[in-house]
Amino acid sequence: MTDVTMQVPLFNQAGDEIAQIELRDDIFGIEPNKAVMHQAYVRQMANARLGTANTKTRGQVRGGGKKPWKQKGTGRARQGSTRAPHWKGGGVVFGPHPRSYEQKMPRKMRHLALKSALAAKAQENQIKVVDDFNLDGVKTREMKNILERLQAKPSVLILLSEANANVAKSAHNLDKVKTLRTGYLNVRDLLGYEIVVMSKAALSAVESFFDTAQTKAVASEGN
Repeated sequence: MTDVTMQVPLFNQAGDEIAQIELRDDIFGIEPNKAVMHQAYVRQMANARLGTANTKTRGQVRGGGKKPWKQKGTGRARQGSTRAPHWKGGGVVFGPHPRSYEQKMPRKMRHLALKSALAAKAQENQIKVVDDFNLDGVKTREMKNILERLQAKPSVLILLSEANANVAKSAHNLDKVKTLRTGYLNVRDLLGYEIVVMSKAALSAVESFFDTAQTKAVASEGN
């Protein structure tokens, strides 16, 4: 493991800097890989697509079994069915059908994309660490004041180590503010919000996640 060199201020909920906290260099100090971040973002957006659009071919449209008019002698073009694609109410040629847009991406690349997004935020001074993020009730005004004291704007992603209903509900009605548990950390949200505010416990959870992922990767390579 590399030495820890990056430090950021540790704030309390009043917005006061109470200490300096170290960010691990192997996560927050790497050179962000923009290509991998882009690939992970595109994959996440593609995997979110439902792919349920559907159209009927001429064989699936109801009716049209009877020939509209006789083959010859009417002066009109010959027709075999009113459900042919060029007829109103007919089938659709090359229309969409249910499909999966899922894209695959190796685990190591997914983890590199997350690290790159975190590193990009850290190196742009867009990560703010709070010693403890908690409220004794649902208080939207208090949540707004906390974010203002932290100078977290114009958009904020609040990372929590575990579910906290008071914090989540207090932030729910604030514009451009989202709460997210570290277990659901993803590239789209990291890149979609200007400032990342995380509790000290959330920071530890993020670091533990990458430690566990690295241990599993080493174990799988050894088998």
